[in-house]
Amino acid sequence: MVIKLIKTNLIEVFAVEHLRFKDHRGSFIESFNENLYKKIFGKKINFVQDDFSYSKKNVIRGFHGEKKITKLVSCVRGKIRLVIFCNKKNHKDYLKYYSTILSETNNRQVLVPPNYGICHQVKSDFAIFHYKQSGYYDPLSQFTFKWNDDRLKIKWDIAKPILSKRDSF
Repeated sequence: MVIKLIKTNLIEVFAVEHLRFKDHRGSFIESFNENLYKKIFGKKINFVQDDFSYSKKNVIRGFHGEKKITKLVSCVRGKIRLVIFCNKKNHKDYLKYYSTILSETNNRQVLVPPNYGICHQVKSDFAIFHYKQSGYYDPLSQFTFKWNDDRLKIKWDIAKPILSKRDSF
């Protein structure tokens, strides 16, 4: 198998590490294989949109989530801290979170189900965050939490991040 599945402390959230093939020319990874992901997760996920977020050091984006969209997220350049939390009110994991480092060197992706919020903090001088989505942008299906919401009890290592207007509320 060319990937390693990693269970997280959130029942429905999984991390995946890809095997990197290296030779004298450089390296190669297969970032998505529909048949392999269907085999691993037991269902086909129809991704319809790919997005990239370009950010400089100390930027925090999120928490943003969608009620109906599954995301497959990774960092293709630089290094970020990704935090994911459950926003399902009657779920065992409600308001619990998972945190991990995604980078261009660790080949890690995280599968984020609907009703989970994601946030990332850029740790390197520059980072490119990539996410595949199973649905199109729908502002009526979105939810937003403040990056330092007291209910989540997340310990951040930054006092004054660079934020958008939406994330500063």
